[in-house]
Amino acid sequence: MTYGANGKILRVDLTRRVCRVETWDEDLRRRYLGGWGLIAYFLLRELPPRVDALSPENLLIFANGALTGNPVGGSGRSTVGAKSPLTGGFGEADVGGFFGAELARAGFDAILIQGQADQPVYLWVHDGQAELRRADHLWGMLTAETQERIREELGDGRVRVAQTGPAGERLAPLAAVMHDVNRAAARGGLGAVMGSKRLKAVAVRGSGRITPADPQRVSEIARWYAAHFPTTWAKGLQFSGTAGGVAAHQMAGGLPAFNWRSGVFDGWKTLTGDYMVDTILKRRDTCYACPVGCKRVVEKESGEHPLDPRYGGPEYETVAAFGALCGIADLEVVAYANQLCNAYGLDTISTGCTIAWAMDCFERGLITTADTEGVELRFGNAAALLEMVEQMGSRRGFGALLSQGSRRAAQQLGRGTQALTVEVKGQEAPMHEPRVKFGLGIGYAVSPTGADHNHNFHDSDYTSAEGIAPLRALGIDRPLAVDDLSREKMRLAAVEIPWALLTNVLGFCLFIHQSYDRSKVVDLVNAVCGWQVEMNDLLRAGRRLYTMARVFNLREGMTRADDRVPQVFFRPFDEGPSVGKALDPQQSERALSDFYDLMGWDARTGVPLPATLEDLEIGWLKDLLPGAVQGERG
Repeated sequence: MTYGANGKILRVDLTRRVCRVETWDEDLRRRYLGGWGLIAYFLLRELPPRVDALSPENLLIFANGALTGNPVGGSGRSTVGAKSPLTGGFGEADVGGFFGAELARAGFDAILIQGQADQPVYLWVHDGQAELRRADHLWGMLTAETQERIREELGDGRVRVAQTGPAGERLAPLAAVMHDVNRAAARGGLGAVMGSKRLKAVAVRGSGRITPADPQRVSEIARWYAAHFPTTWAKGLQFSGTAGGVAAHQMAGGLPAFNWRSGVFDGWKTLTGDYMVDTILKRRDTCYACPVGCKRVVEKESGEHPLDPRYGGPEYETVAAFGALCGIADLEVVAYANQLCNAYGLDTISTGCTIAWAMDCFERGLITTADTEGVELRFGNAAALLEMVEQMGSRRGFGALLSQGSRRAAQQLGRGTQALTVEVKGQEAPMHEPRVKFGLGIGYAVSPTGADHNHNFHDSDYTSAEGIAPLRALGIDRPLAVDDLSREKMRLAAVEIPWALLTNVLGFCLFIHQSYDRSKVVDLVNAVCGWQVEMNDLLRAGRRLYTMARVFNLREGMTRADDRVPQVFFRPFDEGPSVGKALDPQQSERALSDFYDLMGWDARTGVPLPATLEDLEIGWLKDLLPGAVQGERG
C-alpha cells in the first residue's frame, strides 16, 4: 500500500485528447519523492534534448510533494515544472494554497501533460477521472473571471483551479501559473508553456483522502505545531505577513532599491506589513491545514487603484520589487501592481525587476520616450509602473519587450543596457541582497532554475551557536559571518541548499519547516510515508535531486559560465548600514569551485562526477554528461 499519497499519475496527451492513469511504484517514490524530483525524472527520461520550450514536445508537470495534502500544517504546497522558456533550462516553481491537497483528494500525485491542443481546452480532474473540455470562451479572460466561470460550469464553488492568464496565452516568458487566482507558481515562465499548449486551466475536485502510515503520530505532530508556532517567529508572520520583513531588510542595509543601486529606501515605512495591517488589509488567509495564516487579502473599494480581495495581497518579494526597487513608496500602488500581475498571470519578482531595470536605463539615458512611446519611465513614477505592468500582461507597446524579461530585452536593445540587468540564467534575482549575505549570491549563481531564494540558504541564519546547532552532526561546528565565502561556508551551502530543496520536494512550507526541529521533519516523513529514513537519507535525496537538475541544464547546453554572479553585487554600497560591502569576483569564483567540489562535481566545470551519480543512485544519467569531463575530479 502507498501511504501518504495515491501512487497514481494522470498522463494527458493534448494532441490526441487522451487521458490515462499510470502508477508509480514505491521504489520510484522513495528515490524521487515528488515535486521537483518527479519533474526532473520525467524531463530527463522523456524530453528530447534542446527542444523549444514552447513547442508541443515540452512536458508540463503538476506534481505534489511527498507530504502534500496530509493533515498537518505546512503540507499545502505543490509544484509546476517544464523546460523553462525564460532560461532554456530546468524550470520549476512551487506554490501554496489548496490545489495540491485537492489533487491528492482527487486521486493523483501528479499530472503529466504533453502535446498541444488544436483549440483552447481546460482539464477537469475529479475523483480518479479526467476529461478535456473546450475553453474557447475562457481564452483572453483575466484569472478571477476564468475561475468563476469554470466553477459555475462545474456547479461547484470549491473546485480548485490552476490556470494561465492572458500573459501566458500570449507566451510571455514571465508568465506564471496562477492557483486559486492569488497564489502563483511564478518563476521560470511556466504559464507560457501552458499557453503554448492551449491549455487554459486545470480544475480539480476530490472527495477521497490519502492515508498516512501512522495517522496518530501525524495528528500528534499537527497538534504540537498548532500549539508551538505562537512561540516562534511564525507568530510574526501571522500578524504582519511576509511584508513584515521590509523593516529587517532596511535595518540590515539590504532592502533592494532603485534597481539594486542601494540597500536602503527612505520610503520603506509605508511598505511594511504593519502599515498594510493599518491601511488596506481586509483579512488574513491561509493554505491547506495551516494554522499560521500568513497570506494577505487587501481591499479598497474606491479611488484610483481599487483593490479586489479575490486577488489576495502582496508578499514581501512583491512589495520590494514594485516598491523600493522601483522607487515607489505608495503601498496601494504596489498592491494594485500585484493585483494586475495576478489578473494577467505574471511573476511579480521578474516583472518588478524588469521594470526597475528599464527605469534605471531610462534614468541613465539608455532608453528614451521614443522607445517607451512617451512613457516617462523614471524611478518613483507610479503611473508609469502600472502602465508597464498592464502592457506586459497584454504584451503590447514597450511592455511587449519587457515581458520577455530583462536579459532578452537588453539583448534586443543593446546600448549598454545589458550591464544593468540583475539576473542569473535569465531569471531576475529575488529581493534578498548578496552584499548583505555573501553565500546567498553563490546560491543564486548555482541555482538550476536561475536566481532563487527558496532552494538556497541565507547566511544570516548561521551567525550564532544557536543557528548552527542543528548542523553540528553534519560537520558544521562553528558560526560563520555573513560575509564569509570560505570553503567552510561552501560546506554549509552544500548541506543547506539540498536541505532547502528537500523541504520543497516534500511539499512542505519553508516557513513552517523553520519552526520545526529537523528531527521532527524526519519523524513526520516516516509517519506519513511509512519509511524508516534518517536525516542523512533526506539530505542525500536533496543532493540527488539538485544534481539531476544540474545534469538537465548541462544536457541543454549550460556550462559553468552560466553560474554567474550578477555584476552589481561586486559594486560596494555607498550608503546605509552595509556601506562598503560587496562580493569579490575572485573570491566568488573560488567559492564556486569549492561548492562544486563539495557537491561531488568537477571543481573546474561543475559537471557531476560519474562516481557521484552512482553514489546518489542516478547512475543512469552518466551518458548525459559532457564527454570531455566524465573522468577525473578537477
